Amino acid sequence: MRHNRARNRTVRTEYADIEFENNAQRLPLVLCLDTSSSMSGPPIQTLNEALREWARELHDDVSLSHSVDVAVVTFGQQGVSTWQGSRQLPPQSPDSPFVPAHAFRPPLLFAEGVTLMTEALELAMWIVSARKTELRRSGLQYYRPQICLVTDGLPTDGTGHPTDNWKRVVPVLAAEQQARHFRLYAIGVGGITPRGEEVLQAFAPKFNARLNGFPFRQLLQMMSASATAEQKGAGDEVFEKIFSQFKTQRPAWES
Repeated sequence: MRHNRARNRTVRTEYADIEFENNAQRLPLVLCLDTSSSMSGPPIQTLNEALREWARELHDDVSLSHSVDVAVVTFGQQGVSTWQGSRQLPPQSPDSPFVPAHAFRPPLLFAEGVTLMTEALELAMWIVSARKTELRRSGLQYYRPQICLVTDGLPTDGTGHPTDNWKRVVPVLAAEQQARHFRLYAIGVGGITPRGEEVLQAFAPKFNARLNGFPFRQLLQMMSASATAEQKGAGDEVFEKIFSQFKTQRPAWES
């Protein structure tokens, strides 16, 4: 996944302005988004609108636009997919899904399929690890990566039936977060059940929330605030405060 000028010539036109030579300290951020059939209608429309607005805000933020690298993982339509901005990458693609924030253009997402949450989270962890390796090889420093998991349902298998296979990633997530390899936010939206909330609590004991409605705009703004705090070297109590404010302000967003 080396990024150089020769590589730039092979990237699609809309990514030709990506500055792969940017030497700023990087902050990898992965949005791991549920696009299964339960998200159809207003939820997926709201998510698409929020992503477009957030992309514009990232472009205008001097601090974040040249330090944050954004990747998108979706689980639903066509199984688990990675996106390099608006471009869906084919399975086993050697291309990195990370795009500098100032060049990030969100994909247009559609709701369909089953909830392969476990596989999506495993893929998110893998691309974070690969990105860190890539940055080290390039002699670049990075802040602690962030993963934001957003879902309105329970993990399923490939046939759409509920499964307990998510339990296999819980000890991995605990070890990785204890080692400060990344910070995970696990957000339940819409009509997520108490059982779904339990899954998210297991994934991210400190940073999980069960929200009524689909406040995606505020969620993405919270991710930006967290990224800014990461750049400033804030302690864990700051991130907990940001997340607590996000949860407690929720009722004001819902209509």
